[in-house]
Amino acid sequence: MPAILMIDDDTGLCELVAQYLALDGYEFKAAHDGRQGLEMATQGNYQLILLDIMLPGMDGLTVLKHLRADAHYCPVLMLTARGDDVDRIVGLELGADDYLAKPFNPRELVARIKAILRRVELTRAPAGEQTVFNLNSVVLNTANRQLSCNGQPVALTATEFQLLEQLMRRSGEVVTKDELSLEVLGKRLQMYDRSLDMHISNIRKKLAQFSTDEKIQTLRGSGYLFIAGD
Repeated sequence: MPAILMIDDDTGLCELVAQYLALDGYEFKAAHDGRQGLEMATQGNYQLILLDIMLPGMDGLTVLKHLRADAHYCPVLMLTARGDDVDRIVGLELGADDYLAKPFNPRELVARIKAILRRVELTRAPAGEQTVFNLNSVVLNTANRQLSCNGQPVALTATEFQLLEQLMRRSGEVVTKDELSLEVLGKRLQMYDRSLDMHISNIRKKLAQFSTDEKIQTLRGSGYLFIAGD
């Protein structure tokens, strides 16, 4: 079963989460300060990291920045204080896959974990099965989870990869935010939830490093459209 690392200085919360995850068969480890958590994350083999923002030793955003600088990708679910929108936005910009506000229902946490792990699994096509999208100088290969723009490799998180794949599959067609939120993030779009917008913004920034052409168009009030080309 997947191994989960929780980096949070609330030992009571870690024990509660450990109990809930054990019911689903997950392996669980915990670190209670940022430096120890970063060391465990980089040296261990974890399938997902639960990362608190307010940590002693090294704050969660700094830990996340180090994790995303590492060549080995591991999905990260941020744990943030309720109403702390700035930390959420910065965390998503740094490459977090999703966030959950404290205090949270443990069942909601388990549901978010399963949704993220499902997205990671969906980026790995079965052996021998391959789909390649080559549109507007962007090439996305579902078999090896590789993306390039104008021949240059582009690194995406699992969430970003799934969002871009959905848009490229339906290139030239408007895909609503509600559809993307349900299909990729595994949750209904909530008012004032900027996570989807931030993921799309991250994709745009990464593609813009290698191309000045607009790839993803926003249709205000409707959704997003991947521009197939001229």
